[in-house]
Amino acid sequence: MGRSRRTIPEELLLLALDPTTGTTAQPQSLDLGLAGAQLVELALAGRIAPDGDRIAVVMPRPTGDPTLDSALELLRRRGSPVRAVHWIGGPRLGLRQIYLAHLERCGMVHAVAGQMCGVLPTTRYQATDTAISREIRARLDSAIRTGVPPDPRTAALAALAHAVGLGKHLYPGNEGRSSRSRLRDLIRHDPMGGLVAHAVMDVQNGVAAQPRRDRAPAAPPAARATANGVPMQARRTGAMARAGVAAH
Repeated sequence: MGRSRRTIPEELLLLALDPTTGTTAQPQSLDLGLAGAQLVELALAGRIAPDGDRIAVVMPRPTGDPTLDSALELLRRRGSPVRAVHWIGGPRLGLRQIYLAHLERCGMVHAVAGQMCGVLPTTRYQATDTAISREIRARLDSAIRTGVPPDPRTAALAALAHAVGLGKHLYPGNEGRSSRSRLRDLIRHDPMGGLVAHAVMDVQNGVAAQPRRDRAPAAPPAARATANGVPMQARRTGAMARAGVAAH
């Protein structure tokens, strides 16, 4: 995949990749961010569109990108719009490894085998062309520094970078505080990017795990008719009997 065809999930992953250690920052939340980045990329390709806080497929035709098309097909199979927070929090973790392997196949990174504590095998990933990562970072820096509204792709990338916690990785320390704040503010410049970024943060805060009220199972009649393990009918019968005895 050439430079002009880089997708937002690829750029988000390249931003998170540490050029020194070959590891990714925020690995746990990065999977969620990549799932959200897929939604943004599919929206930019005209395949999906927001429907309130839900995502609807508007054109099921494949994009030609295997990872995006896999997500598009899963969305299509749902048959009805799905809440962004439920999609991002769904059982599709492992996207980080899928995209690392994808970037390796595309020649954008190369894997370096190693060992942890001299025993456990590990794999680090080094960018093959650091100019690509610098160009991505320069776009964010420009949007932060100039205050000029960025293009939708850069705005969405900034929103997702903030949502997964890359701000401290990109702009560390006290000197980076104002840049982190402006990175967060870029979330308002792209509606779809803002929608998925907020969904990513909601998942991390446990919102997606909370049960929906309209989906709470109703208690069976037998359960509703008991209290402290004693059937309500029996309690009423006993009470009536006691009242009858007292009357006599």
